[in-house]
Amino acid sequence: MKLSPRAETPLFLIGFMASGKTTVGRIVATRLGWRFHDLDQIVCDAAGRSVARIFADEGEAGFRLREIEALRAATRLQSAVIATGGGAACNDSNLSLMLASGRVVALSVTPEEVLRRVGADSGRPLLSPSTSAAALLATREVFYTRAHHRVDTAGKSPEEVAGEVLGLIDAGQP
Repeated sequence: MKLSPRAETPLFLIGFMASGKTTVGRIVATRLGWRFHDLDQIVCDAAGRSVARIFADEGEAGFRLREIEALRAATRLQSAVIATGGGAACNDSNLSLMLASGRVVALSVTPEEVLRRVGADSGRPLLSPSTSAAALLATREVFYTRAHHRVDTAGKSPEEVAGEVLGLIDAGQP
């Protein structure tokens, strides 16, 4: 199934942390002439704090409530590419909303590649020495597989991944 670049529906990029959602999303948006939005940044701007600070102050539950609110607003955007946080799609309601509101492309990455990209001391609230990337990715994979399409990022530059994402879009459609 090809995606159409209908301006009335957003394109959501989902996937595990460090899969390239933000970097690839910016490239895709630029090439389409669309706006780019990073869902985590929308949450941070609304809260006036970083993701790490929100997690510290409100816990994961508080962050996820803020994320749901930001996602609901993002589904109404037009001509937009939205890079979600790694856990945004790992909630049935969120994922269903994205699937119904736009096109969803999952970017896949291996646990080894995640650690290579973010380093051992990533500062990411849900990735710590006690929580392995492999274990967290395994719990999230069931959600990522429900995307309309999937693009493997292994061994590819962000430009190559963006090209594959764009290849899913049928430019001949209005």
